[in-house]
Amino acid sequence: MSFTVRPISPAEHLDHVRSRRSVSFLQTPAWGGVKTEWRSESLGWFAGERLVGAALVLHRPVPRLGQSLAYLPWGPDIDWAGGLTVWFPPMVSYLRSQGAFAIRVAPPVPTDTWDAAQVKAGIADPDVVRLTDVTGSAQKVGTEVTRYLRDAGWIPQSPEDGFGAGQPQFTYEIPLRHPDGTARSEDDVLKGMNQLWRRNIKKAAKAGVEVTTSTGGEDLKAFHDLYVHTAERDHFTPRPLAYFEKMFATLSTEDHPATGEQRIRLYLARHEGDLVAATIYVRVGTHAWYVYGASSTEKRDVRGSNALQWAMIRDSLTAGCDVYDLRGITPTLSADDPHVGLIQFKVGTGGRAVKYVGEWDLPLRPLVYRAFDLYMRRRSRQSGSSR
Repeated sequence: MSFTVRPISPAEHLDHVRSRRSVSFLQTPAWGGVKTEWRSESLGWFAGERLVGAALVLHRPVPRLGQSLAYLPWGPDIDWAGGLTVWFPPMVSYLRSQGAFAIRVAPPVPTDTWDAAQVKAGIADPDVVRLTDVTGSAQKVGTEVTRYLRDAGWIPQSPEDGFGAGQPQFTYEIPLRHPDGTARSEDDVLKGMNQLWRRNIKKAAKAGVEVTTSTGGEDLKAFHDLYVHTAERDHFTPRPLAYFEKMFATLSTEDHPATGEQRIRLYLARHEGDLVAATIYVRVGTHAWYVYGASSTEKRDVRGSNALQWAMIRDSLTAGCDVYDLRGITPTLSADDPHVGLIQFKVGTGGRAVKYVGEWDLPLRPLVYRAFDLYMRRRSRQSGSSR
């Protein structure tokens, strides 16, 4: 079997996304409209005239050279178990012809998973420093994809701490279906959580925390104010309000008119009229993501953040989702590492930690690639943070 790769329209791309059980929201055509500093392009893989795979490609041009880095975040959307020797060469050939000096992919394919009990045991073991020190469940397809990329000359980009300028290699996810494919119940998901999480969800309800949803407007401004407060407290650089306004305006164009599926939604938790926590939730088919969160320093005892997570999980169950994705974690399990609190918070939900194949680069014009890589490393050091 052989495929051809050529551009497709955003409408064709969206139709393909809707025909799939799910793809990453970073591989929807609307995401290209969010990343305005990149030029976006939708590509299709064709078996004859039949569209069998698709990708959103973000092109980052190099000034004055007329060449670009071609980036496929959490993509492409292809049959990863079908053998990359037929999927990748036509993509590489096309992007090379369009002036790409390098290609970066982030395959949405896990290599290892660890259930909550395994993660908790690792945290409790003083001899365990990293998640990868714990024996998990190896995933065959991820192992094969990693081997193909390495053998084909691709270069791994994911940093050891799991967080870099691109997508996190380690995530935390809550499966919403049993291994036999049947849907889990709310009670079953609750039972999978630890006692602290269950207690905090009940505490929020007893305290009178009210959770509402919104599609933006003044509520988005309220979220952003709280998000900036969170950034100051937790020492990270916040995105501007305009970024979130663009995100809501663009992603909401993919709301499904027939099913009523909303691509993006804002969740807000209030206590006696005060906004105590807020989150951004994104769904594509059967995969739901917790994308951004913010919380007040005051009234933390009413557990607004737990109330929001539970509301998003419940809505994901109602929508028939396969997974609720809490997104990135660092792989550290050392009690001395300040990042361990992130995985401790998420492991309380039950679920599993997942290691993905990570981001990989294929240099097509090595001199330009090395110059670009040096520039990006210098910029990262100057900014003081890559997130």
